[in-house]
Formats: sequence, C-alpha cells, structure tokens
Amino acid sequence: MAGLPDLGKIGENLAAEHLKNKGYVILKRNWRSGMNEVDIIAENNEYIVFAEVKTRSEDFIMDPVTAVTKEKQRILIHLADNYIRRFNVSKECRFDVIRVIKKKNDFEIDHIENAFYPTLR
Repeated sequence: MAGLPDLGKIGENLAAEHLKNKGYVILKRNWRSGMNEVDIIAENNEYIVFAEVKTRSEDFIMDPVTAVTKEKQRILIHLADNYIRRFNVSKECRFDVIRVIKKKNDFEIDHIENAFYPTLR
C-alpha cells in the first residue's frame, strides 16, 4: 500500500478526475495564499467550487468529512475570499468535500456538495 503522502496525492488526483468526469473544469490544484492551501478549485456552469479532498484507508476510524474542522472551514472560506477577489470571480461559490477511501483493490469516491456554508460572525 502507498505511504500516507502518496495516498493523499493519489486521492487528490482521483478527486480531480472525478470532477472532470462530472463536467467541471479544474482551475487550480493546491492553490496557496499565505501559509494555507485549498486542494482543488473547479468550476461548472453555475458555481466555482472550493474542494477539500480527504483520503483515508478503509480501516481508518475517523470519518474523513469530520476532519474538515471548523478551523479548516474558516481557512477555506478565507482562501475562497482571497481567490474570488484576486481573480474577480462573479460566480456563486460552493464548498465541497471529496472523500476518497482506499479499499482493498480500488478506491471509493464520495463527493459531498455544499459540505458547509460560510457563516457570519
């Protein structure tokens, strides 16, 4: 089995292919602003999507979606705001989580659209 860094990269590649197969255009991968990074920025006719990819082996106990903590959500929202301002994006934005689970001989992909919403403070 691939080591953890390799497994994460494999998961991101599979997630990007999954989005392409669903008609999305991949705009950026591993886009950084300051010390933070968003895994995939993609768009379709309606939305610009900021996607966090969580890849796990099937024997990993914690659900990958719960790994997107409130702090990580805050960071992704801040990154999206920076990206939208920098590139003058006019589409509505959406925050998705793509869960990639390594099974014995293959991978299971689960795309959670609107995984969380920005909140006002």
